[in-house]
Amino acid sequence: MASFNLQLLPGDGIGPEVMAEVGRVIDWLNANSGAKFETETDLVGGSCYDAHSVSITEDAIKRADQSDAVIFGAVGGPKWDSVPYDVRPEAGLLRLRKDLDLFANLRPAICYPALANASSLKPEVIEGLDILILRELTGGVYFGEPKEVVTLESGEKRAVDTQLYTTHEIERIARVAFELARTRANKVTSMEKRNVMRSGVLWNQVVTELHAAEYTDVELEHMLADAGGMQLVRWPKQFDVIVTDNLFGDMLSDVAAMLTGSLGMLPSASLGAPHPVTLKRKSLYEPVHGSAPDIAGEGKANPIAMIASLGMALRYSCDMGEAADLVDAAIADVLAEGVRTADLATEGQNTVSTREMGDAILAAMSKRAG
Repeated sequence: MASFNLQLLPGDGIGPEVMAEVGRVIDWLNANSGAKFETETDLVGGSCYDAHSVSITEDAIKRADQSDAVIFGAVGGPKWDSVPYDVRPEAGLLRLRKDLDLFANLRPAICYPALANASSLKPEVIEGLDILILRELTGGVYFGEPKEVVTLESGEKRAVDTQLYTTHEIERIARVAFELARTRANKVTSMEKRNVMRSGVLWNQVVTELHAAEYTDVELEHMLADAGGMQLVRWPKQFDVIVTDNLFGDMLSDVAAMLTGSLGMLPSASLGAPHPVTLKRKSLYEPVHGSAPDIAGEGKANPIAMIASLGMALRYSCDMGEAADLVDAAIADVLAEGVRTADLATEGQNTVSTREMGDAILAAMSKRAG
């Protein structure tokens, strides 16, 4: 029997509520999948700051490094707006990404047929949408140094963030993009701002050279990131795999997420390089949505993105493609039946709670499993 150790990091706001539904799916898998999942739960974000005055403890980092996959909820909220910058809730997530070297962030944007009318775009624009944004996650402006706010002699303040990329960082994320495209529609769109940023010039050059050397069978196009944002809302189905840097990837993936009607629908995976011997990757899976503190504790949160993030873990970290397909199919079944949390409902439509949505997905999994 295959066995896996998962670290659960519920976090803040609605994080614990949606993570509870993941726990129930894990229980179902333990009873029905033929695999064994063991879990450890740790604090992260604001809840960890309240308990330990840091956004994540060294023990939690160690357990993350030893786990087969980290399942992450959400962090942050107004309660912690005034805490020191280096221990703010989001610092815990950034620490995990950096320490585990999770350089490749996969953010799918998929439109379920039953939700075509939930998007703010016309149904014909997003029906059948299935794109993947690949964001470089451990370099760029979020990690480049210097990063500081200084007071000048005049008394005026100056803030500095540094956009920094090396050939190696660009090449390894581009390689993942081309490999993923080969399993999909075989097209990569690389987005940067080479017209005004020197890092964009290097990005374009490295991607172009890698393509010419190893991936001529994959279609490659280059697009300025701002034009890419416009095209995402004009005709998103022109894209297959989009690869871009940390900053632009952060923004473009949120744009793509809203094409589907709700941030509560979309999962993500953050992967490291394969181990040279075992080929296993360090990995972290999280929903695209935030902590939504305004509805925390009310049972209104949509757990689909959190459950689908577990599905991505099954696929990429556990090599359980059939189980991942089962999770995805159960979600589609439930949506086709008209089950909706508040973020997905149209005016006058009945809604279900977080727990009831979890109930429905578990029932759909059981039905499909026979």
